[in-house]
Amino acid sequence: MSDPVNIMCIKWGTLFGPEYVNRLYSGVRRNMGRPVRFLCMTEHAEGLHPDVEVLDLPVEPFAKPMAEALAVANRQGAMRKVSLFRPGLVPDLVGPVLGFDLDVVITGSLDEIVDLAPGTVAMRHDWTEKRKGRPTGHGSVFRFDPSLHGFLYEDLAANAYAEVEKARGSEQRYTSHKAMDRGCFTYIPGEWVVSFKYDCNPFPGNWVHPPRLPEAAKVVCFHGRPKMTDALEGWNGSFIRHSKPCDWLREHWIERAKGDLGERWA
Repeated sequence: MSDPVNIMCIKWGTLFGPEYVNRLYSGVRRNMGRPVRFLCMTEHAEGLHPDVEVLDLPVEPFAKPMAEALAVANRQGAMRKVSLFRPGLVPDLVGPVLGFDLDVVITGSLDEIVDLAPGTVAMRHDWTEKRKGRPTGHGSVFRFDPSLHGFLYEDLAANAYAEVEKARGSEQRYTSHKAMDRGCFTYIPGEWVVSFKYDCNPFPGNWVHPPRLPEAAKVVCFHGRPKMTDALEGWNGSFIRHSKPCDWLREHWIERAKGDLGERWA
């Protein structure tokens, strides 16, 4: 049997309940052709499925200067994800890690993302940055190898204020530009990781038909508005961001997770 694929997420605070982690776990394991090792870094482990390995959310030694720089950038609380990059975080972990934000839904096979350009940090091109012609990855889906990319943690630990200032308080800018500077960055194909608001429900078609799931999409990201819970029932937050109810989100995110894990966990 092959080694399990390492999956990580981070949940701090109470914005996202345990069901977000459990549904992500179900979506990942239903869309991988190999065994999955799923780890969640959190200070609130209540309600997580028993198969989810819990990592304690650390207080980093560089937390104070990082917080000071984030306050200047008006991005308080950002960049906690960098704790996932610490070398030796999971002593018995072997191979690369595929990481996710919690506000995503898995809709297709993830094997190709795991296997993409081994030895590199992989992220999708950020939608806004791409439109402006700037090279920055989007942080909702990220693939890295702890044995190769320890600099993602070590550089911040060595000079937190300067690194946060340089990245303007953006974790995804910090991560992708660090890897680009070292010549070890790969863009995940845009058709694999899509935006709900830009790719599934763009204006003005969002007033005419329900959100559409692109055929090649493996992960759908809910950045900005509407949020996942908004999109389930339909949302009218603005003229541009209107959304009809999204049946395929309910199917992939909730119903299939319930069928997989049971009502208690999804």
